[in-house]
Amino acid sequence: MAANGSPSILIFSAAIGEGHDLPARALADGLAAAAPGARVRIEDGLDAMGRVLRRVLIGGSPFHSRLGNRLFELEHRLISDLRPTRWLAGWLLYAFGARGLRRRVAANGADVVVSTYPGVTELLARLRRRGRLRAPVVSAITDLASLRYWASPGVDLHLVTHPESMAEVATIAPGSRVECVQGLTSPDFLIPCDRGEARRALGVADGSRLVVVSGGGWAVGDLAGAAEVAATIPDVVVICLCGRNQAVREQLERRFADEPRVRAMGFTDDMSGLLTAADALVHSTAGLTVLEAHMRGCPVISYGWGRGHVRTNNDAFRRFRLAEVAATREDLAIALRAALDGPRPAPNGSFADLRSAASLVLSLAGPAPAGAAEVARAA
Repeated sequence: MAANGSPSILIFSAAIGEGHDLPARALADGLAAAAPGARVRIEDGLDAMGRVLRRVLIGGSPFHSRLGNRLFELEHRLISDLRPTRWLAGWLLYAFGARGLRRRVAANGADVVVSTYPGVTELLARLRRRGRLRAPVVSAITDLASLRYWASPGVDLHLVTHPESMAEVATIAPGSRVECVQGLTSPDFLIPCDRGEARRALGVADGSRLVVVSGGGWAVGDLAGAAEVAATIPDVVVICLCGRNQAVREQLERRFADEPRVRAMGFTDDMSGLLTAADALVHSTAGLTVLEAHMRGCPVISYGWGRGHVRTNNDAFRRFRLAEVAATREDLAIALRAALDGPRPAPNGSFADLRSAASLVLSLAGPAPAGAAEVARAA
């Protein structure tokens, strides 16, 4: 417990795009609202595990080069599909990262440890199974599929954002507790949003259709190609989301300098408004953005990357009919026209009825007294 007798919650994220940091922030805010007085801290799990593992796991993450893409695909296959290399990856995680991760947990006096990054989750689960970590471990899972490492025996509670993910978690970690929750994305998505107002706020003219192209926090994939395909449709305007990648944004601004219907945008915290206004989303990296579009009733096409875990998620998108998948620009053109010309799905408000991630995390820590909330985010 924290010094004031309130629970202490440690959240491990990883600075790899927004797919891990965003749910960590959303959960921290939810915890602060649900348990005033709780001490909540977000730390980078890769930093905690040490410089060697950080370098191995992301290695600069050259996702924008052909070689980097091939290496990412190879790495994913080695640690996911082949038992010998999967065993070796687990051994390396433990050998190089266990001490640093345990030290960080102890320094925070954590009553519950949450991970939003699968590599950290796997190591926490190993520590828990070996009796070297007393605090309960929670895995916050934001992908639809390819959940090995996201899910693991030894995790006390698996939180999923897609109900379709529950069966895979149960296969990987039999007998584990799995809950489908809300609260790992912006709370704005749980509140109805007026489509007309959202479009006016973005300057989308009446009679125009909006296509949002996204490459996640690092702007990976064929964003330029997706924008070019969308811009061939006369009444379409395109917003390319470049996340925190200023270089990609500048490239797109130069490339479409003479096309006023295409604009590039950096990181935004109003994805709710964008996806409410959009007539279609073209997204490259799976994850929470697809879920958010589903909540807003925005048709989704996965296109532009399809490497590693995204390849497996694409298979699941097809299987569960949550998104169309386009392998080529020609496929994208067909899928986009179908999405734009077909009826728009209704927003899915069922997520508001789910239990919150914060409430389930707090249930592992015990009740928290009222008081001033403290949310600390490590630099």
